[in-house]
Amino acid sequence: MDERQVERRQEFPKNKRRKKKRKKKHYLLRLIVLITLLVGLYFLLTSHLFDIQKVTVEGNSYFTSEQILSISEIKIGNNLFETKLSDVKKRLLEEPYIKNVTIKRRLPATVKIILEERTEYAAVAYGTQSVIIDSEGMVLRIAEERPALPLLAGLKTLEMTPGNPISVEQNYSLTDTLKLLAATEEAGLHFKMVRISPVTLKAYVYDNLYCQGTPENLISGIENIKQVVFDLYEKGIERGVIKVGSDNYYSFSPDIEE
Repeated sequence: MDERQVERRQEFPKNKRRKKKRKKKHYLLRLIVLITLLVGLYFLLTSHLFDIQKVTVEGNSYFTSEQILSISEIKIGNNLFETKLSDVKKRLLEEPYIKNVTIKRRLPATVKIILEERTEYAAVAYGTQSVIIDSEGMVLRIAEERPALPLLAGLKTLEMTPGNPISVEQNYSLTDTLKLLAATEEAGLHFKMVRISPVTLKAYVYDNLYCQGTPENLISGIENIKQVVFDLYEKGIERGVIKVGSDNYYSFSPDIEE
């Protein structure tokens, strides 16, 4: 082996060590730059530039914007990024009237709250009180006075905690009655009360004028019921029973069960 080959072999380890040192320096420099950027970003995001100055609320009807702000516990002046939106959403969803909520940050200093509220749909009679529910049977509140909503009578209430679905002994009857109310709403008809029994429903148009039949017959014949009610109204008749059977069978009697 000549001297040149020996010298080249001795140079290789030295070159490797130099390359390793350069790589370590590059990694260290990159790490310092990254840390500097992160620290700078942290101080920027937590600066007064991003202090909350405004909260906007959309989709609210039952609650005022001020009430939503109070429930959310968002504080004007708090940092936009230090405010946990998940906690805000959780607090809002604890309200029975709020079905869903979306919360967005709008730079540099605004929080936007978009609500989907539940709407009062019917009242379930409970002694002298009324259990206010939405179209899905969710309990919204307990009212001491009867509201201007369709009253559902004849149900035995088992559970009526606001924020939870109402539980009744005749759950299938409640489901059918809510379907009937949805059909009447679509047809432009209004029942002020529905008296529920195991087989039939009595759906009251006036205090002394009601439709009687199974839920299925009432729902399928809602358009014809609407026409019959309109004809009776035209004649000034506000007392009697419209009996609804299958195959579009209808009969009217001026006599009602007291």
